[in-house]
Amino acid sequence: MDNPPAPGPARPADMIDSKSESRPQGSTRLDATQPPGDRTTRDATGPAPGLREQFGATRAAAVGLVKAHLELARAEFADILDEVKLVAVLVGLAFVALFAVSLLLPIGLSLFIGETLFGSLGWGVLHGTLLLLGVAMAAVLVALGAGGGRVGLDFLIGALSGLAVGLALGLNLTNRFWTAVGNTFASNIGADVRPLIVAMLVGAIVLGLLGLVAGSRGGGFIGAFVGGLGGAIFGALLGALTSVAIGPRVGAAIGLAVALIIWPIAMSIGVARRGVDTEALKNRFWPDETIETTKETIEWVRERTPLGPRS
Repeated sequence: MDNPPAPGPARPADMIDSKSESRPQGSTRLDATQPPGDRTTRDATGPAPGLREQFGATRAAAVGLVKAHLELARAEFADILDEVKLVAVLVGLAFVALFAVSLLLPIGLSLFIGETLFGSLGWGVLHGTLLLLGVAMAAVLVALGAGGGRVGLDFLIGALSGLAVGLALGLNLTNRFWTAVGNTFASNIGADVRPLIVAMLVGAIVLGLLGLVAGSRGGGFIGAFVGGLGGAIFGALLGALTSVAIGPRVGAAIGLAVALIIWPIAMSIGVARRGVDTEALKNRFWPDETIETTKETIEWVRERTPLGPRS
């Protein structure tokens, strides 16, 4: 028994038709059989088709081929667009994840340092907030032309101030000082509260007088009253803080907070004294050289261009 013949290679029309999910209305496959009576098909014994009929059949076949290719391209572009959408979604997800990491890492590190080194998450929140505010202010000042050297000097001032405060509080030097003052001048007060009372009283008197003098210079009687009252309250609070033996961990935390507070204060004072060079800032964003060159070119052209008709 003879084996059936093996199928030959697929024809282009079959490949295009299998790739296209749907054909537009009115299109046919290239090898589709025309219905009986169609002008493009003739009986073998009938007359040969004319030139017009042959041209029409050829044009119909060409149009069908073009439509099939367009359908194939449309299907492939739809698949490509789906892939592009998927890639865009995945890239967006990766970007969101990296952005979350960029936020989580500094926040988590700040909280970890606050809990591990200073014993409280609150210190981490405070230090992280102050540090970011200082960095933001420094970036703005450098952008305005304040100079990185000046910003670095202000940071050094804040760091040295914080180091001094941290050492004084961490080693209980202020507590020992107020204890010695109380033992010398207020021995009749109970030993357990003697440093606290002496420190609050001395701080309120000293800073109250300084606030009184400073307020009277700028605001008269009302300014003197407000300055004296504010100075007394602040001095009492400062005295209470410095009279307690707080230990090295809390002392270091307070010193770091003081450093991060003094840094932007020093930058603000420097800007208030020197101001911002608006002329230099304008020159950075104004094309002076281009404008001057253009003016010179215009003048050069005017000098060599006749203003009136030639004689």
